Amino acid sequence: MKKLLAATAAAALLAGAAGAEDIKIGVILGFTGPLESITPAMGTGAELAMKEVTDSGKLLGGSTVTSVRGDSTCVDAAAATAAAERLVTTDKINAIMGADCSGVTGAILANIAVPNGIVMISPSATSPALSTAEDNGLFFRTAPSDARQGEIVRDILKEKGVSAIAITYTNNDYGKGLAEAIQRNWEESGGTVTISAAHEDGKADYSAEVGALASAGGDVLVVAGYIDQGGSGIVRNALDTGAFSTFYFVDGMVGEKLNENFGAELNGSYGAYPGTDSPGATKFQEMAAAAGFDGTSAFAPESYDAAALIMLAMQAAGSSKSADFAGKVMDVANAPGEQIFPGELAKALDLIAAGTDIDYVGATAVELIGPGESAGNYREIEFKDGKYETVKFR
Repeated sequence: MKKLLAATAAAALLAGAAGAEDIKIGVILGFTGPLESITPAMGTGAELAMKEVTDSGKLLGGSTVTSVRGDSTCVDAAAATAAAERLVTTDKINAIMGADCSGVTGAILANIAVPNGIVMISPSATSPALSTAEDNGLFFRTAPSDARQGEIVRDILKEKGVSAIAITYTNNDYGKGLAEAIQRNWEESGGTVTISAAHEDGKADYSAEVGALASAGGDVLVVAGYIDQGGSGIVRNALDTGAFSTFYFVDGMVGEKLNENFGAELNGSYGAYPGTDSPGATKFQEMAAAAGFDGTSAFAPESYDAAALIMLAMQAAGSSKSADFAGKVMDVANAPGEQIFPGELAKALDLIAAGTDIDYVGATAVELIGPGESAGNYREIEFKDGKYETVKFR
């Protein structure tokens, strides 16, 4: 059971008395690479929370929060690690909001965050392997594990009356973990997987991969890839050759770019990505619209929540040092306490300073379970009239 006692509030007041500081949070996302079309909204979502807290003047005696961006590339572990190292050693960041893709997130966690004692909260790394990674209590994620996504894929396909699927997945930690979760859940429910085959990103021609998928057959092709890379390449070739006409799109495939690339060619296809219809989601979408970006973009709400949790945990610990506030992340994220929604971060900071428990609900109905990851809510989509729209929440 959590208890934000008066001692915590006193510590926060002492920290404030020591003088305001410029707190730096690294925002490490794939601003280039296979998710570059959705990461701008993710970065802006996190920075919206930082601005809200800075403008309030209520964090640790009036401290400001500055975003320092780093490019994870999503797929290049060496480049991501180098970017994170620069943020830690040169920019002296206090925490990391990120990374995005699972492989680079694991590399940064092992090579930079753990050795330097830096808290990381990822809004979108979903590999089940991260649930058991050695993290010294420093790693959290506001996105659910793909172990949960595998269940969602199964449920949607079953409701659609599908009996056999083919799976194509990007050849990395994210793709492999997700494909395994989908296949396990689908086969346990009595469904058939005709083939589960990896594809490499960055290729100009996917005819060989699509040929193998077509030969195996299936009612639906499940595309566990990236919207700006091989996933879209597979879909393009499958449509052009008539190999498949119906697709299931996982979280890494959902974004406005999907509408732009294919439009009405995907009518009847469907998928899902993390999302909720909670009151917090509606409020975040309003805030995002006012700030000039799409609040329904994949993982943008999770990014706002990740940044918010970092700052609220700092307030709860009375310190901006990762070693001090890592143990407070779960406290501020979960019940009991007064519920906090987007736009209420100033209120939350006041409550914490007064020694009052909070339950951060945020934009995604935050509830952290087990090793500090989201329990998992999903937005189901379907293509109609040349674009996808939300049809249900799960």
